[in-house]
Amino acid sequence: MKIPTLSGVIDRRILVNFTVEADIASLIVPSPFKPKLVEGKAIAGICLIRLKQVRPKGLPPFVGIGSENGAHRIAIEWVEDGELKEGVYVPRRDTSSLFNTIAGGRVFPGKHHHAKFDVQENGNDYHVAFNSSDRTIISVDARITDSFDPKSIFKDLETASNFFKAGSLGYSPNNNKYDGLLLNTYKWEVKPLEVSKVVSSYFENEQIFPKGSVHFDNALLMTNIAHEWSSVADKSCY
Repeated sequence: MKIPTLSGVIDRRILVNFTVEADIASLIVPSPFKPKLVEGKAIAGICLIRLKQVRPKGLPPFVGIGSENGAHRIAIEWVEDGELKEGVYVPRRDTSSLFNTIAGGRVFPGKHHHAKFDVQENGNDYHVAFNSSDRTIISVDARITDSFDPKSIFKDLETASNFFKAGSLGYSPNNNKYDGLLLNTYKWEVKPLEVSKVVSSYFENEQIFPKGSVHFDNALLMTNIAHEWSSVADKSCY
């Protein structure tokens, strides 16, 4: 699926990250992908992103649109033309935008569920939640902190930042293929977040993630990042 390159601004992006047992993640991630492991664990998470001024590249910002969006992700790698590639597999996307819901998987990559978002931001404190059309629920309460979570599987903020920066290429299921979407940020800067509460009906679904197979690891924040989205060649389901 090919779309024109889109420009915009990431007004706010929260990455809530989990470790997952590798054998469980392997059941979720389809071929030709496989989970990318860190110390034997797969890395999954929720991306809660508010976009603004999104428009075809070259048009002025005032014609752009904005939306709140959520994506469930698992870090992946695969071999392509003899070279090891990496990115994220996105089993589901949610959005506040009715247009994105209708156009996703048709006009631009990735099917989207329509969701009602509840966002509250007060200084360094963030509350982001949504309730989707199929009753998938996410709720995150966090605040900016100076310290990266010492219990994380990543040794420090820089290591975590570099890992997630490498996951700029995402693939989403769409019937008999996987739609590809590439994120290009003009700068990459993350801050650590201290999470006081996280609820995810997806990661808490024991039919997908048996009890004890998934654990919260860390959270990161990005703000005011100019970016571009562009499509890449789809991959067929094997």
